[in-house]
Amino acid sequence: MALNPELRLSRRVVLLAAGGLLAGCSQQPHVDKVHLRLATGPAGAVYRRIGGALAEHITEQVPGATVITVPSGASTDNIRMLRAGEVHLGLTSLDALITSDGRAPEGLSAICRLYDSHLHLVVMAGSAIDEFRDLRGRRISLGARDSGTEFTSLRVLELAQVDADGRYLSQAESAAALRDGEIDAMFSLTGVPTPAVTELAQRHPIRLIPLDAQADALFTAFPGPYTPAMIPATAYAGVPATRTVAVPNVLLARNDLSDDLVYAITDTIFTQTGTITSAGRADAEAVPEAVPEAWQINVRTGISTASAPLHPGAAAWFRERKR
Repeated sequence: MALNPELRLSRRVVLLAAGGLLAGCSQQPHVDKVHLRLATGPAGAVYRRIGGALAEHITEQVPGATVITVPSGASTDNIRMLRAGEVHLGLTSLDALITSDGRAPEGLSAICRLYDSHLHLVVMAGSAIDEFRDLRGRRISLGARDSGTEFTSLRVLELAQVDADGRYLSQAESAAALRDGEIDAMFSLTGVPTPAVTELAQRHPIRLIPLDAQADALFTAFPGPYTPAMIPATAYAGVPATRTVAVPNVLLARNDLSDDLVYAITDTIFTQTGTITSAGRADAEAVPEAVPEAWQINVRTGISTASAPLHPGAAAWFRERKR
């Protein structure tokens, strides 16, 4: 299915309309209706939550645009749907996006970097698993098929040469299976805190296994998308601060989206939902209340999409912010 919506307005008209500054005009400009599909993620994942918030704000702020969310397996599945023309926008982790030759898939480009996901390795408090090597032979959830969790957890296991009994479960399914003793551990590459792990920790004592050695191994083997990180003690009830690895998440667009449309979407993400402070942070009025990860969205890091090229419309917006 070919998807090639156009927004036939000048960039200035788009942004004036988005900001409500044309409301007093006697004649409103003509805006072609644009129906966009944004691929998110599985149940219990931050992608569902932040994707929904983005869809809502783009629909509210970009004139003529309506965005609906499409549930998915997450990163790899979203890339597949984008390339197949099934969606216009999609969320992905940066490591799943960059191919072996260091490039993004043809036909796709980044709108911006959003926030960083942290790799969680979750066990119940009474588990005999104390360190990463204890996963050998254990039943573990690798995340949903075609998800960023699957992509990164398989990389970690391969680098450590640990063979485990992998299961493919969504965030919510993983938490339920861990609670019920159907698996011994679960991986989750997601924002902090993530709903599925939060709900589990509120009802049952859990632990997070440190992944500092795995962070070093990933950084060495695949320089670029990985950085050492910490899941803070405030993230989950009763769980101390735990070292792990972080991976940036980006919002992708098909290259055939018009530059003006992507410019307006970029502007909405960074300015129309609030104001940019002196620290360069997007202080969204509604998004952070429902989506804590939205506090990480800011202009300084938003342009940092590594080897994934920016869509021309997004690149134009960032250039104008530097003036």
